[in-house]
Amino acid sequence: MTCQTLSVIIDVVFYILEIYKWILIASAIFSWLFAFGVINRYNRAVVQISDMLYRLTEPTLRPIRRVVPLINGIDISYLVMFVLIFVIERILIAVEVNACY
Repeated sequence: MTCQTLSVIIDVVFYILEIYKWILIASAIFSWLFAFGVINRYNRAVVQISDMLYRLTEPTLRPIRRVVPLINGIDISYLVMFVLIFVIERILIAVEVNACY
C-alpha cells in the first residue's frame, strides 16, 4: 500500500469519526432536551429524530455503559466515547507519520 493510498484511507476514517462526534453531541443534547421536557415528545418528527440518534449511537455506547457505571446518576459514556475517538485519531496520525515520513 502506498503512502498516498494510506493517507486517503486515514482521511476518510477521520471524516467518519468527525461526523460521529457531531452525532454524539446531537444525541446528548437531544436526550437532555427530551428528559427536561423542552421538546414535545409526542411530535412525530421528534420521535423519528430521537430514534435515529439512538440507533446511531447506542451500538457504541452500550458496551461502555456495561463497563462504566453511572456517577451520581450521570452517564459518562459519551465522555468515554470521545476519549476513545481521540485515542483512535492519535493512533491513526502515528501510523500515517511512521508510514509516510
